[in-house]
Amino acid sequence: MTVLPLLHTWPDQYGILTYTTLGAFGETAVIGYIPIAIIPDMPLIDIAARHQPTRVYGSAGGPSFAEACWLMCVGWSGRVVRKPGTLDLDDAEWSLERDSTTDLFKTVYGHDRLLTGRFTLTDSEHMAQARALLPAHDRSDRAAGLTLVG
Repeated sequence: MTVLPLLHTWPDQYGILTYTTLGAFGETAVIGYIPIAIIPDMPLIDIAARHQPTRVYGSAGGPSFAEACWLMCVGWSGRVVRKPGTLDLDDAEWSLERDSTTDLFKTVYGHDRLLTGRFTLTDSEHMAQARALLPAHDRSDRAAGLTLVG
């Protein structure tokens, strides 16, 4: 599993994104967000839509196809080209409160399906590590006296 900060609303709104796979060959991509008390929930398909993914992936793939491709690209590239502030957790237990499922008409980034939603790591230490990836300036600007809970 790869966990990384995601600048999702320019210029300064970050959240924490997770990327993992399911299936014998990783056929299903799972992209989620880590809930953080001071950050609004991240509607991932809507966030992807704001980035105009149909300009890259086209619109012939059906509802949410381009958005799913954009999200899988973010997760996959975050795993392949790591940047500082990326966390890799091998064999971490997790659960997903699913927002959407997108079945793709063709394989993209090695995946045939995408699940998105609110992601919870079972181990509280892993959750604390994931939440700590939120850029410090975002925590201080948004917290206004609140403390991140882990």
